[in-house]
Amino acid sequence: MVQLVGKQVSDRRARRHESYQHCPASPTVPLVVVVLLVVGVVFLILGPIGSSLRMLRIRVVFNDPVHVAVAAPPPPPTGAAAGANASDEDSGLPPPRQLTDPPYSLGRTILGYDARRSAWLAAHPEFPARVVPAGRPRVLVVTGSAPARCPEPDGDHLLLRAFKNKVDYCRVHGLDVFYNTALMDAEMSGFWAKLPLLRALMGAHPEAELLWWVDSDAVFTDMLFELPWERYAEHNLVLHGWAAKVFEEKSWIGVNTGSFLIRNCQWSLDLLDAWAPMGSRGPVRDRYGELFAEELSGRPPFEADDQSALIYLLVTQRERWGDKVFIESSYDLNGFWEGIVDRYEELRRTGRPGPGDNQWPLVTHFVGCKPCRRYVDSYPSERCRRGMERAFNFADDQILKLYGFAHESLNTTAVRRVRNETGEPMDADDEELGRLLHPTFRATRPT
Repeated sequence: MVQLVGKQVSDRRARRHESYQHCPASPTVPLVVVVLLVVGVVFLILGPIGSSLRMLRIRVVFNDPVHVAVAAPPPPPTGAAAGANASDEDSGLPPPRQLTDPPYSLGRTILGYDARRSAWLAAHPEFPARVVPAGRPRVLVVTGSAPARCPEPDGDHLLLRAFKNKVDYCRVHGLDVFYNTALMDAEMSGFWAKLPLLRALMGAHPEAELLWWVDSDAVFTDMLFELPWERYAEHNLVLHGWAAKVFEEKSWIGVNTGSFLIRNCQWSLDLLDAWAPMGSRGPVRDRYGELFAEELSGRPPFEADDQSALIYLLVTQRERWGDKVFIESSYDLNGFWEGIVDRYEELRRTGRPGPGDNQWPLVTHFVGCKPCRRYVDSYPSERCRRGMERAFNFADDQILKLYGFAHESLNTTAVRRVRNETGEPMDADDEELGRLLHPTFRATRPT
């Protein structure tokens, strides 16, 4: 039985093989298949009207000769990045506070700070609030820049030189310095970032009697000038400006907050608490910007800035804050750069560093020039960079003098030797040269 079945199967295989050999190849079979495929594809693409058939459409990009890529749709904009005016600093931050949300706060209200700080100072005499050589208040200079790198290739270099300038001034005068690159509160972005920073530093440095905020685009240009500290003994906030412009004209440029002193005390903490709610980014900041444009003379209706907010507080709540505010106009605690940078050579010929007549500007502030170009500049970038270069070199010459060098001109970083090395400054009688030494060293030198 098995043999019979096996024989039948083998006979069928043989007949099938034989038929393949005798059957001629038909050229019409492949042509029919191709025609059917073409008709089917055309039908599926065009289809009858009203057909419910849907084809998956794929966009093929032939940029790469080897790989075929499928383009994906871009993600929809979210958060602050969706706004037409969103800045680099606002990208990636949580949604801004709305007008219907509770008012912004820097944190829990701090009470009894003066008593607590006094107790801490008494318990830590190694950190006195007043220091040598003349018993002046201990000062912490505070500055900083954005956490991200500058988009412009020379922006970070300008920031480095600006910080070097501040370090030189602090070393000459024995001041502490703190450089910040952290955005401590997402709602206090831009020019408002200084407020949470100052509040945090006050509690972290009870030994500091005064905090001196200096913008990143402000340059010390009189390295010998010592502030008249005792003039401010009864005041908690020192601003550069003009009292008449603030309290009579209500001018939004009556003072400038690019360089100011604030005392480490309860009054200052209360001021920061009253100041900060107007700066929450988003609709709140926009609404206060409109209010300041209505209430302050000459102010355009852009978003609220910390300077306008402070002036608004001083004007509307003068009885609460005014007595403790000193508005300084006898020297340039914050000098506007445009009228200064082209006069440095003249100032060297006709003036002198330090307090007194024909004094040099203590601070040259490049308002409208952002070294990092994070905002639209008010002035041409080349004009700003040339002015900053001159300010850096003008200030640096005062430091290099101690080592016997000076810049070939204020328009170049190249230096030249200006003094023969014969033992100076140890045996020099140059008073200005001696004052460039560290104040602690000056205090211990025999007279």
